[in-house]
Amino acid sequence: MILTSLALAVLPQIPAEESKALEGMQKSLQWLLENQEGNGAWGHWREPEADSWTNPETQLSWQVATTGIGTLALSDLLERSFLLGQEPSGEILQAWRRSLDYIFSNANVRRPSDWDTDHTWALVYGLAALTRAAQHEAWGLPADPSLQKKIHATGAKLIERLWKYQTGLGGWAYYADETHAARPHWTTSFQTAVAVLGLLEARELGWKIKEDRLALAVEAIRRTRLPNGAYAYSVSLYPNPGDLDDINQTKGSLSRIQVCNLALYLAAKAGVGSDQQPQVGLEEMAEGLRLFFHEHRFLDAASGRPMPHEAWYANSGYFYFFGHYYAAGVLNLLKPDQRAHFRPKLWHETLKQQAKDGSLIDFKMNSYGKPYGTAYAISVLARTIPVRPEPPSSTQNP
Repeated sequence: MILTSLALAVLPQIPAEESKALEGMQKSLQWLLENQEGNGAWGHWREPEADSWTNPETQLSWQVATTGIGTLALSDLLERSFLLGQEPSGEILQAWRRSLDYIFSNANVRRPSDWDTDHTWALVYGLAALTRAAQHEAWGLPADPSLQKKIHATGAKLIERLWKYQTGLGGWAYYADETHAARPHWTTSFQTAVAVLGLLEARELGWKIKEDRLALAVEAIRRTRLPNGAYAYSVSLYPNPGDLDDINQTKGSLSRIQVCNLALYLAAKAGVGSDQQPQVGLEEMAEGLRLFFHEHRFLDAASGRPMPHEAWYANSGYFYFFGHYYAAGVLNLLKPDQRAHFRPKLWHETLKQQAKDGSLIDFKMNSYGKPYGTAYAISVLARTIPVRPEPPSSTQNP
């Protein structure tokens, strides 16, 4: 077994639930490392689950996006080793570098000629992986000017590609019926939020960002926020009261609430966007996380279903680990007593999906479902399992 110290030697006499989370993270890591492709990627077109999803361009986009999520997971583990005062695992470092090399060579994907334009998932998760990897010296890894140059150069290309495909509504989406138009029209709240998070991180690193275009994206997300705290699936020019049914109820918006709240909160902290209402603060994020667990059964009902949006409130299986990943980001910004309250819930809801081999899957999508589900889960655990004793928590729940 690899990384025994990473998994177990954190704090003496740790709670049973934390020990279980560490063991689960270890099993998932083992699976992820053993299932990396020869070219450094995760996932492949092999074993197709749906004949309609065999567009070669889309397959490449899925592989890039899945590899970006896998790279994020390894970055989280490398940072965790540093925080624990441990030497990074050579096996993790090697897999991390191989995945980055794949991203350098493949992530700058073009818009396909088909309606299924999942290239945007490749762009946003390629960028997220690169902005995270650009911080590797802060994790105690040696300075590597050549690596930093490749990270920055590839990241700059992905950012330019995102600007090219930004819609007139200010954001991004993954389908486009207007296959011959210069820009797609349809825009979603949640993919725009993922893009904004990557662009905000690039901005913090000092990379060149078009401030006006970033502000447009933030405002696009803000327009989808509904009075019930949910976020409309699609971006409209004006908020639409008719959006308050089905998928846009809180029960259908549980995962979108996490990523959109996180993007709006961090954008406001960075001074991006207008100061118009509604604002998202820590109170709203805590309430969104409370709803996530209170209504979690609707994500459970969707997980593993073979068709998108066939579950109650039009939930899809692939909402599951996506939502848990961004819920971890929200959780880490809350007060210590709130973190202590929500952490065991997040670990439980994540690991209850784990198979005996350590993998996790919420949607069968060729061979991409297991790698992205497993990588998301690793990040959830690596980011939220304590690495240092925290101040005593209040017994009062949020």
